[in-house]
Amino acid sequence: MGSLGDRSMHEFEDDSLFTPEAESEKIQRVHGLQNGSVSGDFPSSGNKILQNSVCRSIKTVVFSNKLNLLMPFGPLAIMVHNLTGHKGWVFFLSLLGITPLAERLGYATEQLTFFTGATVGGLLNATFGNATELIISIYALKSGMIRVVQLSLLGSILSNMLLVLGCAFFCGGLICCKKEQVFNKASAVVNSGLLLMAVMGLVFPAVLHYTHTEVHFGKSELALSRFSSCIMLVAYGAYLFFQLRGQTELYVPLSEVDHGGNHDDNEAPEISKWESLIWLAIMTAWISILSQYVVDAIEGASASWNIPISFISVILLPIVGNAAEHASAIMFAMKDKLDISLGVAIGSSTQISMFGIPFCVVIGWIMGRPMDLNFQLFETATLFITVIVVAFFLQEGTSNYFKGLMLILCYLIVAASFFVHEDPTPVATMECKKPNLENK
Repeated sequence: MGSLGDRSMHEFEDDSLFTPEAESEKIQRVHGLQNGSVSGDFPSSGNKILQNSVCRSIKTVVFSNKLNLLMPFGPLAIMVHNLTGHKGWVFFLSLLGITPLAERLGYATEQLTFFTGATVGGLLNATFGNATELIISIYALKSGMIRVVQLSLLGSILSNMLLVLGCAFFCGGLICCKKEQVFNKASAVVNSGLLLMAVMGLVFPAVLHYTHTEVHFGKSELALSRFSSCIMLVAYGAYLFFQLRGQTELYVPLSEVDHGGNHDDNEAPEISKWESLIWLAIMTAWISILSQYVVDAIEGASASWNIPISFISVILLPIVGNAAEHASAIMFAMKDKLDISLGVAIGSSTQISMFGIPFCVVIGWIMGRPMDLNFQLFETATLFITVIVVAFFLQEGTSNYFKGLMLILCYLIVAASFFVHEDPTPVATMECKKPNLENK
């Protein structure tokens, strides 16, 4: 009886918390707290709740992934830079430090997609997944390393289209081996068309350069690049409007059609929307700091490792920068959400080609740097062939592990080609090109 009485008393106390008098008292305490006239344990309890929330968020984001063991390499790279100045080690440690940050950037974006639709979620994944490459490119452009900007952006497109998409197809095909995975073919066709448009924008300045048919030598190529970049930015803006505000029913993922547009019952966000936004800001800021050390150490790393700058820019930098796309695309493919995987991989390539590259040209224009769309003959041909190959793989609207394996093998061929490729336009030459163009 005593225990029953105690329980009844506790129940009465719990119920009394929701009475109008208790609610009025709570409101008065809040107003008093804002006016600074109330003392007691209410502020301390509020601080305790906030501390618990912060600790839980840090535990979820920082300590839930084994890849985050690489995070200390970022501060270590800064220490090595300040103490020894060894470019090779600074570059290597900075890449290791950026890798988990890029992956966590993708994780925070993935958590944010729970509060948005699949279309907006794919766009967010592509945008923040490309944040690393764009930050590195802006720092390199500021340092006058135009060739590094061109090669790193090109490498990001190749990595997303061949390696990331190939791994997604391969892993998804192995998990869902008893059936053929399908995706929305209409969206893939539109992205393929945009990629071909981007190739066209890169081909004409290169052809103009190598055929020596410029009206004004040294100026027409740059002017054409800047004009084409503005057109590509307008086209990408129209694509976003068409995708988000226009005929959205054509681009609804097939998984949403089958399940009524709902998330799986066993899936729920691990952090809140505002926590996701805060972590996105923190990761982006930390990546910006380490990107500066990466850019400053590229030439020294190339000399100390005896590896071409083109291979470092096209292969190594994008693999690290695309860690977020890699993790997201593979995870969604293994959950049979191939439309989101395509939105991450192909959408990211589309965003880099139609927004990232033209954006850097415009930023270089503002900075007074002669950034153009002439990526040289070898690089432009590689991109053109890659877009054609991927377009053929996407035209059926289905995927399996064999298609993924073919895309991965194609990427290995591209990587080997750039390892033995000697860039005809060194970084120093591109940096010295600016005064010559300005004087003409």
